[in-house]
Amino acid sequence: MPAWTCLFGFLIGAVAGSFLNMVIYRLPRGISFINPASSICPVCKHALGWPDLMPIFSFLSTGGKCRYCQVKISPRYMLVELLCGGLFAAVWYKYQVLQDANLSTAVYMLTVACLVAAFFIDWELFLIPDEINALLLVIGLVFHGIVGSLPVALQGAFFGWALLFGISFGGRILLQKDAMGLGDVKLMRGVGAVIGAPLLGANVVIAVFAGLVFGLIFMGIDRMKGGSAVASTPVEPVPEPEPESLKSLLTGGIWTLLCLDIVGIFFPKIYRLIGIELTGANSEELDEEFTVTPSTIPFGPYLAVGTVLCILFSTEIQGATDAYWKYATGGKTTERSRSIELDRLPVG
Repeated sequence: MPAWTCLFGFLIGAVAGSFLNMVIYRLPRGISFINPASSICPVCKHALGWPDLMPIFSFLSTGGKCRYCQVKISPRYMLVELLCGGLFAAVWYKYQVLQDANLSTAVYMLTVACLVAAFFIDWELFLIPDEINALLLVIGLVFHGIVGSLPVALQGAFFGWALLFGISFGGRILLQKDAMGLGDVKLMRGVGAVIGAPLLGANVVIAVFAGLVFGLIFMGIDRMKGGSAVASTPVEPVPEPEPESLKSLLTGGIWTLLCLDIVGIFFPKIYRLIGIELTGANSEELDEEFTVTPSTIPFGPYLAVGTVLCILFSTEIQGATDAYWKYATGGKTTERSRSIELDRLPVG
């Protein structure tokens, strides 16, 4: 398709972003998508009509306020729509304009939508709903099953789980405190099923680098807001909470490896096998011992950023990774490096 058709990708993404705003608000809070069926203002609860549901333009036409109660609306709503529009346009360009791959375009757009939802939910609430992580895993398995590369999805899911759970478990032992929540492990399991194992290492490196950069930026902003007066004010030390027990962490790791968290979405009583009684939707009981402190940084958003970059720049990232390993091994070309296809992710 010609490059100008990326406009269609942007429009599809903006509409998807409008729906994702409802997902981001309702899903982690256990609010039904059926009752109420229509979108509502979170303040006055008034049902929104079609003039209020036009992506981007509705926000601009009201000056960022609710049309009914005049309360200011968070700019996040328009940001999600713009972000989805831009990312969908980028996916459209790579997989429709450059490769003419209809299935890949749809799959990676759906993947990006899941990642955007995970990004904003984890950023706000320090959790990633099991439904999003399960959908990512299903997307990867179905996609690779259709294009005839199911082992790629299975290997990617396993290595994604192993990589993040290894970091979580190793960090807990070495640092004697919580290093990572199981939500991130589940997310990486699903991501691995979609993009495959070879890009997972680069994904984590990108996520760590992005977390470092943004962490420094936020620290600088907080310091500028606080000023020297705040810095000189004595603060009562807060005792460090107890980290998650190793038994709980191992139980959660095995549980997610066997994908029983996905079974638990449909049959919550299965959690009784490990002594957990669910009390509400997305209550994350399996991960409830993970402690959130003022210094806790959600890693899910940065994993989402890394995954999106791997989807959009798989050629460059895989090429750089291969070049690094060639350099690290003294310039020797391995069988693995000769067999890697550098031009794209799986395409259908």
